[in-house]
Amino acid sequence: MKRIYFLLVIFVIAVAGTYFFINSKKPDPLPVVNPIDVQPDLVDSSLIRKGRGHKIGNFSLLDQNGKTVTESVIEKKVFVAEYFFSTCGSICPIMNVQMQRIQEKFKGNAAFKMLSFTVDPETDKPSALKEYALRHHYQDGQWYFITGKKEDLYALARKSFFVLKPAEAENLGDAGNDFIHTNNFVLVDKRKQIRGYYDGTNPTEVDKLMVDIARLLEEQ
Repeated sequence: MKRIYFLLVIFVIAVAGTYFFINSKKPDPLPVVNPIDVQPDLVDSSLIRKGRGHKIGNFSLLDQNGKTVTESVIEKKVFVAEYFFSTCGSICPIMNVQMQRIQEKFKGNAAFKMLSFTVDPETDKPSALKEYALRHHYQDGQWYFITGKKEDLYALARKSFFVLKPAEAENLGDAGNDFIHTNNFVLVDKRKQIRGYYDGTNPTEVDKLMVDIARLLEEQ
């Protein structure tokens, strides 16, 4: 009888230990995305074959306050980036409602930033972006709306974030420019490495993004 009792105790301990091990196992780390992992038509031709070591490049542009904004704002920060334009009536309003959700979740967290780059700088001067930002209840110092020279904005999109693709001749995109922006939000870690893309029009995808933001904030 004592032997049976002893074996039962051992069995219960083993089951409990297995359950604890399975449930305490940390999830796999988020992948590090390089140009070779991305749809080729989103990547500048000079980078298509790059398979390791990609990081977001330097930039010098203007924010919604007309102040120069550089890569220093994302130094050692986790951040989300998107490309949009203020007069967009299709996907951009949906995306920026989701960006508001993200901002609310991480409001006041100095280790997290949000960057919204325009694809239509001719229309989106700092004053237009400021008006747009206010409509979306942005937090100054956390959510940046960014404009500048078209060639600089597009070079950053094609060489760093991989979110713009050349438009077909008969379809110049929502903004009437020569590039079409995707609906992707880009998650970048404190080392300026891309860690994932998420559909900014899909609340479920954005829920996952917020979980992954928290993971990066905790692990680094």
